[in-house]
Amino acid sequence: MNRNPTPLRLQGGFSLIEIMVVVIIIGLLASIVAPAVLDRADEARLKKVQADFNAIQTALKLYRIDNYVYPSTEQGLEALVNRPTIPPEPRNWRQAGYLENLPTDPWGTPYQYMSPGESREYDIYTLGADGVSGGDGQNADISVWDESSQGN
Repeated sequence: MNRNPTPLRLQGGFSLIEIMVVVIIIGLLASIVAPAVLDRADEARLKKVQADFNAIQTALKLYRIDNYVYPSTEQGLEALVNRPTIPPEPRNWRQAGYLENLPTDPWGTPYQYMSPGESREYDIYTLGADGVSGGDGQNADISVWDESSQGN
């Protein structure tokens, strides 16, 4: 029996150097793309805050038209969803309420409300990602009266 051994085929593959080059290129691309994506996420959070502020302000205006005053700080924004039972009780509260439900800020925390506000009839604000007063960037407080929350 004369067997001709089949010649071994050379298998093609990637060398360690080639794989490292690809990993480095992917890392460089990620370092360029990641900040742009993160900035977009920050912009989206600010847009959500702006939209929520607009909806809450509209509901507060309707509440005031019906009841002649804004909800008190003690009644809070909850007065836009459920009829307040603490004074001053509204005279003409809408059966359906003024909001279907209260929105939360982009970090899952309820918006803060104060009436009267420090310089206006009311204040609506969020304490940012950290939930603590003050801060910068994502941790910054955002008020309905801030120019950055006005969408201009």
